[in-house]
Amino acid sequence: MNFAAALGLSAALACSAQAADCPREDALGTSRIITIDPATTPRIGLKNSHQALQLQDREVVLTFDDGPSPATDGKILAALAEQCVHATFFLLGKPASEHPDLVRQIAAAGHSVGHHTWTHHNLKVMKPEDAADEINKGIAAVEMALNGVSTTTPSTPFFRYPGFQMTQQTLDDFEKRGIVVFGADVIADDWIPMTVEAQLKLLTDRLKAAGKGIILLHDPEAQTAAVLPAFLRYLRDNRYRVVHVVGGAPAKAAAEVRQSEKR
Repeated sequence: MNFAAALGLSAALACSAQAADCPREDALGTSRIITIDPATTPRIGLKNSHQALQLQDREVVLTFDDGPSPATDGKILAALAEQCVHATFFLLGKPASEHPDLVRQIAAAGHSVGHHTWTHHNLKVMKPEDAADEINKGIAAVEMALNGVSTTTPSTPFFRYPGFQMTQQTLDDFEKRGIVVFGADVIADDWIPMTVEAQLKLLTDRLKAAGKGIILLHDPEAQTAAVLPAFLRYLRDNRYRVVHVVGGAPAKAAAEVRQSEKR
């Protein structure tokens, strides 16, 4: 079975059963899981697509870019675990190759692992062949760290462009390969130095304005690690609900693809 056919087995944006119960009754928790089928939903997020993820009011998806980061990911993962919520981490290939144990730790905690190129280059200004290499080298490195197989067929078919700098050629290629391109709806601007208080206000103000959506954070940023516990408490106290997104390729089919590439 080829990868595109495997992806086609999943229903578009099919909602899975309720997330696992959290042992802490006062925790935010993960309210539900959405499975995204790349065949019908090749792009999501208002930042780079007019197709928003089908969320209810006050539902949010937590996403983190640019990891893995040994300096901050311990705090990020601890904050998420404390509130029993799951996120999606868009990892860079180079640091993933340097810290494979951390990649596996993120996945073992139940988070989705997506892709974000090899070294965060701007794909829009690169030659097409160089852009393709930057994408595929990043995917292969993350897959090697995660599953021990160097493959350009991602086990979770999610990708986010560095800086949302895309080209039509790469967009077409992702759609052919069955890889969902993620945008965002609420951007934290957490790479801009500011106090934890200012970061929290910026995030909460933008979320109030949006009402729901995909939230973009950066896990290597110290201020992100510092503000995350307070932000998750804000979500809990203001009756927001966290939705976890997972890839549309069934695990068995993804395993078959990886096995075929080993031969």
